[in-house]
Amino acid sequence: MTQMLASVDQRTKLVGENRLELLLFRISVTQLFAINVFKVKEVVRVPPLTAMPGSHPSIIGVANLRGLAIPVIDLRKAIGFRPSAVYEQSNLIITEYNRSVQGFLVDKVEHIVNLTWSDILPPPKTVGPNNYLTAITRIEYQDKQELVSIIDVEKVLAEIIQYDIKLSDGVLDEQLLPLMQGRKVLIADDSATARRQVRETLEQLGLEVIEVSDGLMALNQLQQWCDSGINVSEHIIMLITDAEMPEMDGYKLTHEIRKDKRMSDLYITLNTSLSGSFNNAMVEKVGCDRFISKFQPDLLVEVVQDRLRQSEALLTQSLNR
Repeated sequence: MTQMLASVDQRTKLVGENRLELLLFRISVTQLFAINVFKVKEVVRVPPLTAMPGSHPSIIGVANLRGLAIPVIDLRKAIGFRPSAVYEQSNLIITEYNRSVQGFLVDKVEHIVNLTWSDILPPPKTVGPNNYLTAITRIEYQDKQELVSIIDVEKVLAEIIQYDIKLSDGVLDEQLLPLMQGRKVLIADDSATARRQVRETLEQLGLEVIEVSDGLMALNQLQQWCDSGINVSEHIIMLITDAEMPEMDGYKLTHEIRKDKRMSDLYITLNTSLSGSFNNAMVEKVGCDRFISKFQPDLLVEVVQDRLRQSEALLTQSLNR
């Protein structure tokens, strides 16, 4: 398993090309689930676990890996199935999301597959708003077609960690509040939980949030505004986009925006749970203006305020000419 994940760093070239790699695993006999390889630090056999009295019911204990205490989440239980049993072949997927490390107990890690984001589709609307999926896809696996369900890990973690959107004292610039009332921000994220966190944070500033669930929808909306004669950079303060999304990822979305002269100067912030060092390189490559890792409400507000100050300064310079 270590060898299977050892070349993850070499795969970073896939991102920005609208491609991804999924780590496939099972938490039931009949169905494949997946998460993005870039979220995975390693996969190990389940070590001895230490129970943590009073912890969330989905946390079954803490693993000690090379001196690091890692909370272990029973993924089956966290997404509404019966609790898992730990078998000899059970695996622990060690991941890093939103600057935190955690392990997910699964029955068995199967394989890594290489796909394009155009192969990834949002879950059917008929499954309802409370499902734990960000997307689905079909793959040819072991000589048959299998449906793969991509887990909304951010939803799972939000229900366990309960992120607070309260702003710290001194973060909000009161002088900017009148300038933010009714201004618009476009956010693109396939996770309803992530969109809600961003929306509820920005609504505290009086901003109007327009939401879409993938990069292609965001691009279509921007192009529609441009076709209607709207100056996109004046219509919205910025685009806040996730990196990983069905149909079109955030890097490809940024690339397409920068190619279109009608909106090439749009301010774009990449807001993702992927690792900072990797994304800083990708931001420079594709041309995003800022990168922030989820979920940091104070930093998100500071980015919006910095952008507003910048746009007001440019407006003043233009009027003084």
